[in-house]
Amino acid sequence: MIGYGARRLALAIPILLGVSIVVFLTIKIVPGDPVAVLLGPGATDLARAELTARLGLDQPWPMQYVSWLGHALVGDFGRSTAKQTAVGPLVAAAFANTAVLAGAAAVIAIVLGLGSGLVGALKPRGIAGRITDGFSLVAVSVPQYSIGLVLIIVFAATLHLLPSGGMTAAIGGGGAGDIAAHLVLPAITAALVPAGVIARVFRGALLEVLSMDFIRSLRARGFSSTRVVLHAIHNAVPSVLAIAGIQIASLLGGVVFVEAVFAWPGIGQLVYQSITQRDLGVIQAGVLISALVFVLANLMVDLIAAAIDPRLRIAA
Repeated sequence: MIGYGARRLALAIPILLGVSIVVFLTIKIVPGDPVAVLLGPGATDLARAELTARLGLDQPWPMQYVSWLGHALVGDFGRSTAKQTAVGPLVAAAFANTAVLAGAAAVIAIVLGLGSGLVGALKPRGIAGRITDGFSLVAVSVPQYSIGLVLIIVFAATLHLLPSGGMTAAIGGGGAGDIAAHLVLPAITAALVPAGVIARVFRGALLEVLSMDFIRSLRARGFSSTRVVLHAIHNAVPSVLAIAGIQIASLLGGVVFVEAVFAWPGIGQLVYQSITQRDLGVIQAGVLISALVFVLANLMVDLIAAAIDPRLRIAA
C-alpha cells in the first residue's frame, strides 16, 4: 500500500508542476500592464523602470517563473494590487470559507447520490426508482445558478425561512447557528450536480454487480437480501469512488456561480472579483491552490479505493 501511494504521489508532482506553468503563462499572456496598475497612469518612466526591476518583470519568462514558483512554495504570493494586502492570508481566509461550503455540499452530495442510486438500482421499475432517476437527470441538467435563484425566491424571499446570502448576518451574526443557516441554501445548490452524477454512476455500477453470477450464487446459498445487497455495494463502491472523488474535489474550484449567487465569501468569489479588478497575484494564488487541492483530493480517493479493492494496487 505504501508503494502504491508513493507511485501515485510521484505522478501527482508533474501534474502540479504543469498546472503551475499553465497558471503562470496564462497570467502573462493576459493583456494589461501590472506596473501601470500599481503606479497609476501618471507614473514617470523612471518609476516604472524601478518597479519593473524590483518585481523582476525585466527578466526572461523562465527566470520569472522559477522565482514565482519558489516564492509560492513557501506561501509568498506577493501583494494584492486591489486590496493592498498580502495575497497569502487573503486567499487562505477565502479558501477556508470555500472549504466549509464544499464540505457541507460534499456530505449532501454523497448521502443524496448514494441513496438515490441505491433506490434506483433496487427498484428500477418502481415509482421510487423512477423518481430518483428523474432527480438525477434534473440535477445534472439544470444550471446551478438557476437552482440557487429558485431556492432564494422560495425559501428566503417568499417563506422567509432562510437567509438569502452571505456567510453571517450583518448585525449580531457570526455564531455556529448563524453560519449553518446561511450555509443551507448554497450547500444544497452546490451539491445537486455531484449528487446527480454520483447517483447515476452508482445506480449503473450496482445494477451491473447485481446481475453477476456470484450474486445468484449468494442467493442460491440462502443469503438474505440485505447481505446480498451489502456484498453488491462493496463490489460497486470502487468504481464509484473515482467519479465521486472528481465531483467532490471539483466543488472546491467549481462553486464560483454558487458563491456569486449567494454572496458567499469564498475563493471562487474572490477570484471572480480579482478578474474584474485585474488583481493578477490573487488570481494566480487562487487558481494554483484550487488545483493543488483538486489533485490531492483525487490522490486521497485513489488511496481509499486501493484500500478497499486490492486489485487496484496490483494493476498499478
